[in-house]
Amino acid sequence: MSASSYLTVKALTKYIKRKFDADPHLREVYVKGELSNVKIHTSGHIYFTLKDDGARINAAMFRTQASKLKFRPEEGMQVYIRGEVSVYEASGNYQLYANVMEPDGIGGLFVAFNQLKEKLQKEGLFNPNFKQPIPAFPKTVGVLTATTGAAIRDICTTISRRYPQTEILIYPTVVQGDHAAPNIVGNIQLANKQQFCDVLIVGRGGGSIEDLWAFNEEIVARAIFESRIPIISAVGHETDTTIADFVADLRAPTPTAAAELAVPNQQELIQRILSSRSQLHQMMSSRLQYERSRLNKLQNAYPLATPERLYRPFTERIIQLDMQLGRASQMFLMKKTSELQKLESTIKLHSPQNEIQSNYKQIEQLTRLLSRSISQHLDKKKDQYLSNVRTLQALNPLAIMTRGYSVAYKEDEVVNSISKISRDDEISIHFHDGVAQAKIVSITDQKGGK
Repeated sequence: MSASSYLTVKALTKYIKRKFDADPHLREVYVKGELSNVKIHTSGHIYFTLKDDGARINAAMFRTQASKLKFRPEEGMQVYIRGEVSVYEASGNYQLYANVMEPDGIGGLFVAFNQLKEKLQKEGLFNPNFKQPIPAFPKTVGVLTATTGAAIRDICTTISRRYPQTEILIYPTVVQGDHAAPNIVGNIQLANKQQFCDVLIVGRGGGSIEDLWAFNEEIVARAIFESRIPIISAVGHETDTTIADFVADLRAPTPTAAAELAVPNQQELIQRILSSRSQLHQMMSSRLQYERSRLNKLQNAYPLATPERLYRPFTERIIQLDMQLGRASQMFLMKKTSELQKLESTIKLHSPQNEIQSNYKQIEQLTRLLSRSISQHLDKKKDQYLSNVRTLQALNPLAIMTRGYSVAYKEDEVVNSISKISRDDEISIHFHDGVAQAKIVSITDQKGGK
């Protein structure tokens, strides 16, 4: 055969590809198998191998179809795939191009729910420590839900009935469909930016898992977690649970329950206030009665009823001492008078009158001299005392230290020379008002040497 009769590899591959593409049985195939070698490219394309016990086939799912998946394909997962079989010309291999993928045995939404729940739980978005408290008396409650339907009516009616002082601010929100999740996120961010609300209720009425799916989206979960305003989730009925319920600061089983959790019951508050006032009045009455009883007991007590009895023993003692003092004074005067009389008699008997007068003068002079001598002696001793005090004050080290001086000690020994210390020694410096610890960094003598 001539060289022109040979096909190129590219031409042969194209021919095979056309055969595959022309086969109606390969345009739409339904295959089940196990995922292997799953690679999710940054572009959004997913590449994997689908295998069973007898064979394997390379497969791919392009970004357009992959973006519609509610779950994340993982190694070892059993799946059902609807797609087409064709040839990848670059390698000459045939492969399966998946358009739809569902997990085997359970729905894809359930798988996606569990995958996202596990991921966010590991990141700590469900941690109770991050839950914000719901204000007890909110001035404004923000409601993020559809403006039509029973949910908005139930929430508004319940809040107005329970606590009419609260203002309700409605953020009309798409809660179902492809645009629901971005719209929920946008309204949560808007409410946080405006800061009009004290608490937000985010939710909708009941429905299928597909209807409620917007509240299972990761972007909604993160927006709820990042909200600075506390959020109460109210999605579906009591048996419905979404990712938003796990992330929210408080989960309500229904929209009506969310309204009840958001505001207090005014009638209950009034009853509690009246009951508290009654209890307070009763407590104060009991307290006053108790204190009045104590006062009466104190007033009727022995010391207060007859206070003079408290100091009567002291009064009697003073009277006794005063009487003793009087008797002692009289006895002393009588004794001295008797001695004086005896002295005068003796003087009269042994001395003429002029000598008596002379003796009296001498006694007076001696008395004056004695008094002056005693006074001079006391003044002298007083001057010596004041001089000693001034000397002590001048020599007092604490007085010197108040003028800026201090005393250094090393191991309880006074440091009076640099010869007694070395570098890195630890010393204590005593000031007039305390002690400081110091460490020697350098030493310089008067000549500037070290």
